[in-house]
Amino acid sequence: MSAVGSIIIIRNEGRIRDRIRSGYDFARQAGQGTRDMYRAYSDMREANWRNSDQYFHARGNHDAASRGPGGRWAARVISNAREGYQSGLSGQGPEDTARDQEANRWGRNGGDPNRYRPDGLPDRY
Repeated sequence: MSAVGSIIIIRNEGRIRDRIRSGYDFARQAGQGTRDMYRAYSDMREANWRNSDQYFHARGNHDAASRGPGGRWAARVISNAREGYQSGLSGQGPEDTARDQEANRWGRNGGDPNRYRPDGLPDRY
């Protein structure tokens, strides 16, 4: 094999390694983002606080998206699935869905979830 052939093989191996690493990073971020979304949902159920829904939506999306592209993807998929289910089967009205989706996008785009934080919600959340 010529020196040029060896360089091409080494360069291709580096690209393959980078793609594998990138895929691994995306999957790891998606897993972490999924946990962030679950934690926000769990906290929302535990807090059982009036008018806190949008805060927990924004917080879950914000935390997940901060993990990177995989976390942002997980937040979008989970949020859209949840809102699709709630608006279709649970009887939640379109206004509630629109408010939830606004909070989801706000958090996913890096907005401060505290914009939606209700008065008196314990600091733990």
